[in-house]
Amino acid sequence: MNQTDQQPAQQINIELGEKEAEGIYSNLAIITHSPAEFVIDFTRIVPGIPKARVLSRIISTPQHAKMLMLALRDNLDKFEARFGEIKLEGQVPGNAFGFSPFVDDKVKVN
Repeated sequence: MNQTDQQPAQQINIELGEKEAEGIYSNLAIITHSPAEFVIDFTRIVPGIPKARVLSRIISTPQHAKMLMLALRDNLDKFEARFGEIKLEGQVPGNAFGFSPFVDDKVKVN
């Protein structure tokens, strides 16, 4: 592809509202999927409280979910190159806490 065939980069202006700028702390993500979409529910669990409420839900296509994973991987690599390796101490399958690739049968989604 030569330069005349390339599309010029499109600039996107993204607005960040006050409420969204505050952010929401989450230490648990529950990810489900179908052939058409990925659903990521962000919640926060607190020690001693057996119930948690979904704070935010993101619904995405499989293609965008994969692009998000690649963007996170790229940013984690850059972070670790600058600040050092992120340790995942205490992550044990079956007794997982927070974001984890492991399925925990104690988590019930209503």
